Amino acid sequence: MIRKTFLFGAFLLLSTFIYGQYTPWYYWTLLPEDQMKEIIGESSGETAYHTMIETAGYTRNRRAEEYRTTFRESAYIYDKLKFYGVPEANLVRVPARSDETWNAISGDLWEVSPGRSKIVSYRDNAFQLTQGSNSADVRAELVWVGNGSEESVNEAGVEGKIAVGHGNVSFIHRNAMMAGALGVVAISDSRNYFDPLQIPIGRVGEVRNPDTRETFPAGFAFQMNIREGQYLRNRLLRGESIIAHAVVETSMEPYEIQNVEATIPGENPEEIGAILSAHIFEGLVKQGANDNKSGGAAILEVARVLNTLIEEGRIPRPKRSIRFVWGPEFSGTRPWVEMNFEDIKHAYCNINMDMVGEWLSLNKSTFSLMRTTFGNPHYVNDVVENFFRFVGEGNKEKIHNRRDTYPVAHRIVAPFGSDEPFRYSIEPHYGSSDHVVFNNFGVQIPGVMLIAWPDQWYHTSGDLPDKADPTQLRRAVVIAAASAYTIANADDEMAVKIAGEIAGNASRRLGHQLQVAMDMVNSSDADDLQARYQEATELLKAHLMNELATVESIYELVDNAELVADHIEAMKAGIETVGLSHRNGLEAQMQTRSRMLGIDPVPSLVLTDKEERASAMIPSYTPGTFKGGPNILNQSLAELPDEITETYPVEGRIDRTEIARLVNGEYSVYTIKTMLDAQQERKTDLQDVMNFFEQLKAAGLVDY
Repeated sequence: MIRKTFLFGAFLLLSTFIYGQYTPWYYWTLLPEDQMKEIIGESSGETAYHTMIETAGYTRNRRAEEYRTTFRESAYIYDKLKFYGVPEANLVRVPARSDETWNAISGDLWEVSPGRSKIVSYRDNAFQLTQGSNSADVRAELVWVGNGSEESVNEAGVEGKIAVGHGNVSFIHRNAMMAGALGVVAISDSRNYFDPLQIPIGRVGEVRNPDTRETFPAGFAFQMNIREGQYLRNRLLRGESIIAHAVVETSMEPYEIQNVEATIPGENPEEIGAILSAHIFEGLVKQGANDNKSGGAAILEVARVLNTLIEEGRIPRPKRSIRFVWGPEFSGTRPWVEMNFEDIKHAYCNINMDMVGEWLSLNKSTFSLMRTTFGNPHYVNDVVENFFRFVGEGNKEKIHNRRDTYPVAHRIVAPFGSDEPFRYSIEPHYGSSDHVVFNNFGVQIPGVMLIAWPDQWYHTSGDLPDKADPTQLRRAVVIAAASAYTIANADDEMAVKIAGEIAGNASRRLGHQLQVAMDMVNSSDADDLQARYQEATELLKAHLMNELATVESIYELVDNAELVADHIEAMKAGIETVGLSHRNGLEAQMQTRSRMLGIDPVPSLVLTDKEERASAMIPSYTPGTFKGGPNILNQSLAELPDEITETYPVEGRIDRTEIARLVNGEYSVYTIKTMLDAQQERKTDLQDVMNFFEQLKAAGLVDY
């Protein structure tokens, strides 16, 4: 009891420090002050903003020859890299998965009776003609179909007519085309309370009746914004008979994937410290400014800044190389990783920039760092967080400093951008962007994402440069450049700094998880206290193991293990002490809760027979599996005979990639299940996890 009381007291002392506010007169970064000043001073938010304007000033029609030669965005990035003198700049072309892509040439819808006026035009805004529309030249009556449901469409009688509805274009189109319509007009309600002019990107195609399997042609689909659409809607609701003339011209064009790449070589060129990625295409029709020309513009500016500083001798050449890649989201990144896998598979990390230019206050947004999963624990999380915190805390006025000459301690603004606080947040892993490719089970290059969210014009016609902010772009560039350079140039001294940074952050993160675990116990009743206490205990254990593994990852930076190992192990021991004190604190909470409920204290761990079996199964990779290539997991599972998948079915939703990443030769299947559950709201069925490991074993990827 004395030992537990002491440890819990130690936790209380630690928590006082951990949860103290950021010191308003002390700011630090992992990089020396002189190097930070060079990076901040050289960075230009306006330069990145100009790239956005040049590549996404508006959503424009691509001419046929652009599909057959070089896309404007690819050419611009490549030409700028050459102009800046960034080494090893290449434009790499690879075949696309399909031979052709849809291209719009023109599209107009005119009222011809009772009046004559233009209703919508592709020339006015490319989003007004929906992707997938077919060529057409028809005159037909417009008919109101409400929300476009099957019932509404059938009641309206749309055969041989053009259906007009309010809502999602794909939904209205599907039901209207099955009822015999020639085409549709959808009046968008996408975030109309915020911007009544924006139109969401849409897609239509050939329609198949799910019951009869009969197919119907795509026809055509237009979209209108809510402000203009209401006039047409009101006329139709009043019973007016309106005849319209639709003229649409589209084509299918051959195309290829175009990736742009560059490298800033380190002293050891073959060793890669960081890969910075950003997609500049998200399909060839949508040409969003913040999503994601902003990311492409930001890493282009990072490349310029670091190359300039290195070539001019203002900062040392890093020990390791820094690579950059621009291309289509997923469809470009995947083949790039496959083509370069042998060269990059030992790269230390990936920093992915997706939607980083948003004017934060205008978008009601926060700039967030999305961390890696427990399956890829890595110091890159804490390195990037260090610079997030420096920029965030240094770019808001604090009352403590109000009498100082510089009340904003480390002001980073663009001369023609906003001058407002930097709202930032550090968040758990989230996918849906190119860092997923690097975090892939067979690649396992730990990748983080930098992203502003929410974006009020996300995936709409309103995603234009006027919603971006040169100041936000400059701050994003500073964070990314400093983070990449820190890792690329890290030595034993830097490894010691990063270890301390992780230890401090780990204490704070574990403290938060203790609060979660405490609430789980506090909210339990007599019937579920045992289960909730066990779940809370496992939550704390899972996060503790992740923090320890994160510190362990620093060893890849170490040259002189004798010099640094004791320090790293001391940081791990400190984190374990915090974890133990939290465990004791949770136990004290359980005992208090038990007394309040009038029941005996419950044990922390009571395993079922199935859980016992899972605890005895400790999987490890078979030779050649780790870093075995981006397709190794899916291909190996796809080749399994039906007998295996039927004998070991996975019936629920599980994160197969994360489960496979968590294999390290030390975690049991039961531990892997708890670490998976600690990262998500939905709990995974243990039998599904056990069956999945039997599939992995049958595929030759793991053994016990």
